[in-house]
Amino acid sequence: MTRWKAAGIHLSISATIGVVTGVLLLGMWYPPPYFHAGGADELMLLLVGVDLTIGPLLTLIVFRSGKRGLRFDLTVIGVLQTVALIYGMHVVLASRPVFLVAVPDRFEMVAADEIADADLKDGTAPEFRTRSWTGPRLVTGIIPADPVERSDIVFSSLAGRDIPNLPKYYRPYGTAKEKQLKNAQPLETLRHKKPQYETLISDWLAKSGRSPDTVAWLPLTSRKTDMVMLIDAKTAEVLQPLAIDPW
Repeated sequence: MTRWKAAGIHLSISATIGVVTGVLLLGMWYPPPYFHAGGADELMLLLVGVDLTIGPLLTLIVFRSGKRGLRFDLTVIGVLQTVALIYGMHVVLASRPVFLVAVPDRFEMVAADEIADADLKDGTAPEFRTRSWTGPRLVTGIIPADPVERSDIVFSSLAGRDIPNLPKYYRPYGTAKEKQLKNAQPLETLRHKKPQYETLISDWLAKSGRSPDTVAWLPLTSRKTDMVMLIDAKTAEVLQPLAIDPW
């Protein structure tokens, strides 16, 4: 066997692993439209790039039919590639979106590693005490009535533990929809504010069959990219995130 054939076989195996990884990313852990917002596009390029480069390239360099110690060399390459893949998958899973938290003035996408295990145990319902594996769960984050609790949250937010990161304040979506609707802006405001996205907005309206006056919007913030969340102007029902910078 030539080194090119050996590297080609290794590349085929690595490409298969890359495809499976991409399916899991797009189909389960980072479903559209949260793929880009969660930074999964960059993670996938890094993960697949390393996977496709380390193994096949090193195989091409070291492979020589009949070479003494070849089996050991290929074993080391396989171990290095596996370690790199495991580490990459760990980063991907730790960064996956697990909750989409609605607070009065925005939606916030929360990643798995942005909630501490101790805080997760304080969730008021079973679905608030586990991290989702199939895309973010939509919840409402309430502001506590107790002034002492509110004061504590102000200080804990400086350390990255704000209401969206504390499942004890999660409630079923719609619990505070009146406050959301009060803070939401009409779709026409977005069209005037971001005229460069007129085609995107018009296409969405045409596909959804909605008139502009029935749609409002709030910012959707995330670790990587902020977007716009469209909601029903009367019921606050979540309609569709759009890849538009809300600021």
